[in-house]
Amino acid sequence: MQKKKTKYIFVVGGVMSSVGKGIAASSIGKILQSRGYRVSNLKADMYVNIDAGTIRPAEHGEVFVGEDGIEADQDLGNYERFTDQVSTRTHYVTTGQVYAEVIKRERNLEYGGEDVEVYPDIPKEIIRRIEVCQQKNKSEIVIIEYGGTVGEYQLLPFLEAIRMMKAKNPDDVFVCLISYLPTPSLLGEQKSKPTQRAINDLHSMGLNPDFVICRADKPATPDIKRTISNVCSLPIECIISAPDVYSIYDIPVNFEKENLGATFLKTMGLPLKNKDLADWTAFAEKIKNIKKEVKIGIVGKYFNLKSCKDTYISVIESINHASWAMNLKPNIIWLDSEKYEKNPKLLSELDELDGVIVPGGFGDRGIEGMILTADYARIKKIPYLGLCLGMQILTIAYARNILKLKGANSTEMDMNTPHPVIATMADQIDKIKNKNYGASMRLGAYDCLISKGTIAMNAYKSAKISERHRHRYEVNPKYVPDLEKAGLVFSGKSPSGILMEIAELPKSVHPFYLGTQFHPEFKSRPLSPHPLFSAFVKACISKK
Repeated sequence: MQKKKTKYIFVVGGVMSSVGKGIAASSIGKILQSRGYRVSNLKADMYVNIDAGTIRPAEHGEVFVGEDGIEADQDLGNYERFTDQVSTRTHYVTTGQVYAEVIKRERNLEYGGEDVEVYPDIPKEIIRRIEVCQQKNKSEIVIIEYGGTVGEYQLLPFLEAIRMMKAKNPDDVFVCLISYLPTPSLLGEQKSKPTQRAINDLHSMGLNPDFVICRADKPATPDIKRTISNVCSLPIECIISAPDVYSIYDIPVNFEKENLGATFLKTMGLPLKNKDLADWTAFAEKIKNIKKEVKIGIVGKYFNLKSCKDTYISVIESINHASWAMNLKPNIIWLDSEKYEKNPKLLSELDELDGVIVPGGFGDRGIEGMILTADYARIKKIPYLGLCLGMQILTIAYARNILKLKGANSTEMDMNTPHPVIATMADQIDKIKNKNYGASMRLGAYDCLISKGTIAMNAYKSAKISERHRHRYEVNPKYVPDLEKAGLVFSGKSPSGILMEIAELPKSVHPFYLGTQFHPEFKSRPLSPHPLFSAFVKACISKK
């Protein structure tokens, strides 16, 4: 019996970036998964960074952490939320990783004395990594999203990898071009010339798209579809419209209205199988009709250089998932913590909110404003959820205002603080001293034990959980006894009991005042909201 061959779909961008390649790749994965196929999504980024961990979130968006600790592009979060697959380092490739591996192997004499060149050795390493992803995940279909656009020179070795794979297995490798159709306001009609240019760029690499997804503010017209179909000699059903929609969760539903699943499977020579997007379709329809609002403030500092939505995308989606599950429409208010440092009286605007979140972050900018926020939320009984840095902020605020430890702080913010209630653990001190910053934090999934009778236990309904981390600083064990004596409950701890994972106040003291050292937002799903976000939103409703 002949072994079934894996199919590979390469998703590439044309015309311009940031038009939704990641959501398109996630949606394709979701649709093919709903047809009963084992699917893996992989992201290939062009930058020479080894991973996304050292890039400012305001520069490149959120750093998404996989189960094994990989610090990756935010699109891996989209893959997880759409397909519920667990992301690991096999799902993420960068130019930096590729060159580092090729150079390491050259130094180890693994090329047998041959000279090592960009072509073919770099494309071969890209192909190897794609195949490793397929093998480790036992995927029937691998969807590889390339960052950037086809006209960029950084992409050339990656496009060459497609050409090499397609030359070897022409029936198993497919290219899906995501291209934008502009509608000049003075003309009032869609134009396909930029997309035709992108197709020509692919032709120059010896590639032709097998599918073209047309992004636009409105559905692609039949004339546009025919024009693009002629340019790349494709059946018109392979030209798929992708207009703007109410939410990203409408996209798989819209794609199926265009018959994407059947078209892809037919083109790839795979059995159609019955589709099952019923739950997803009902969910996407439900959220359009929700009217009642819940008003949640996110207090942060990455608000100036790039969209807040990219910086805090997993937090936003976690709020969405939990709110929608309770038939609430989230109204997220962005609050810059630095303004509270300049004028603490402005904290009164928090009274108009149903709840407050302080998310993760690094550096000392805006920290004092966050500490003021945490204390104000405690005093005013405003539901508060602290994520990673947000838990440390909660702890510092409690130490200053309840234990009266003047100058209490984190050694990240103040190396000379008289009361380092947040500090680095021993294994991190040398890393910081030697400037060993890349991928050297506490990263990935760790177990946590939860105490009975706590808000955390009531949310999780389990005494043992596993959550993902990305941080270098911890609650200083030296201060834990005094903080607990003063009423702060460390309801989640590492199995060793040394690391504090969840801090909270009892419900008898505050309706919801809780912080996590981990990042629960990485595990929330549209049809399965994270329990802590659900508990937080429930508390917000009670306040309302």
